[in-house]
Amino acid sequence: MIRLSDAQLGFVTEKHLATLTTTRPDGRSHVVPVAFTWDPEAGLVRITTRRRTTKVANARRREGAPPPRAAICQVDGRRWLTLEGTIEVSEDPAEVAEAVRRYAVRYRPRNHDPERVVLRLRPEEVMSSRQLR
Repeated sequence: MIRLSDAQLGFVTEKHLATLTTTRPDGRSHVVPVAFTWDPEAGLVRITTRRRTTKVANARRREGAPPPRAAICQVDGRRWLTLEGTIEVSEDPAEVAEAVRRYAVRYRPRNHDPERVVLRLRPEEVMSSRQLR
């Protein structure tokens, strides 16, 4: 499980957006802005979104294919952090509630949305600017 340095942990709790990069079935990158939360105990990035988005389709495992991979990158001036690893979709109501709770702490409260799901990115690699090492 990935552990972030104190500087990296502080950075991922500041109120910033990031970009999420997933891969389309034809191999092209799909890059979109997202808000996310970091769960240090689980070593997990959570992104709430609607179930019919392209990023969700890209995160669903295709039969016979390896687990989908993704990267999330947060940038603020010269400080940046990228977390890369496998991604999956969770529609579990408890997981959605936890993601919404964490989102409210970092950003703002969310309205209820029955179409909301959670993308769970489990990083295997951390890259960052020198300021965050």
